[in-house]
Amino acid sequence: MQDPAVDGFLALASARLAPRTVEAYRRDLADLAAWLGGSPADATADRLAEYVAHLRAEGRAATTIARRVAAIRSFYRHQLLLGARADNPAAELDLPKRRRALPTTLSPGEAERLIEAAAGTTPRSLRDRALVELLYGAGLRVSEAVGLQRAGVDLEQRFVRALGKGSKERVVPIGREATEALRRYLAHGRPFLDKRHRPEVFLNAQGGALTRAGAFLILRKLADKAGLDPERVHPHLLRHSFATHLLEGGADLRSVQEMLGHADLATTELYTHVSDRRRRELYFRAHPHARRKKT
Repeated sequence: MQDPAVDGFLALASARLAPRTVEAYRRDLADLAAWLGGSPADATADRLAEYVAHLRAEGRAATTIARRVAAIRSFYRHQLLLGARADNPAAELDLPKRRRALPTTLSPGEAERLIEAAAGTTPRSLRDRALVELLYGAGLRVSEAVGLQRAGVDLEQRFVRALGKGSKERVVPIGREATEALRRYLAHGRPFLDKRHRPEVFLNAQGGALTRAGAFLILRKLADKAGLDPERVHPHLLRHSFATHLLEGGADLRSVQEMLGHADLATTELYTHVSDRRRRELYFRAHPHARRKKT
């Protein structure tokens, strides 16, 4: 059912938010409308509270409920700005407490094994090596990596221009290994895959742009070849590893925040807790007077 109020909100949101965020808002508001049996524009505070209670009763994850509430609040803020409502019925909604889980990472040795698993001279092997080097060496999100365009790569200055969340562009430095892997792929691999003259750096076997799903599949195959758990290895794991290894190597938090493209420093600070945990584990394993007694 078409809802002019929701459609207008989504149209405005699409001008400032990432397409995936807008699509998530669309799904969340559609779910609310289905539960209400009518337009969210007419909902009361009590009905919204009942909806959130319904989500809890269904056993929905705290992250899912929080995302739904965020979409609902954003919709009613839009209604207030338009003057369509005089109140925000979502203002007093209770959010479930969210426990921020520490990101998991690969060890430096595991990251090397994964990269070495992509060794080869075929066009696809060169592509896979460049992709893994870029995800780990620059900390790109998978959407940024597969969306990277040839014009956004500067091998001489050793940086790439990544288009992040909210279409925000940032310049990310790349190391020698990633630079060389990209150089080999662009010279000896990509020309054999470029059947459609696409602007993207990473192409699939048919000459189209590599997709997020394709990147996930590549990493799973490489993980299996490297003797790692394929279910554990995904593009964001390499981003986590990039940040953690930088901080463990002495990089300052602000620089890592800029390289990752985090809007909030608190998000980057999660990686310091990973580094602290790792140091404690190493201490208890290595120091003779610190080893925990076996029971």
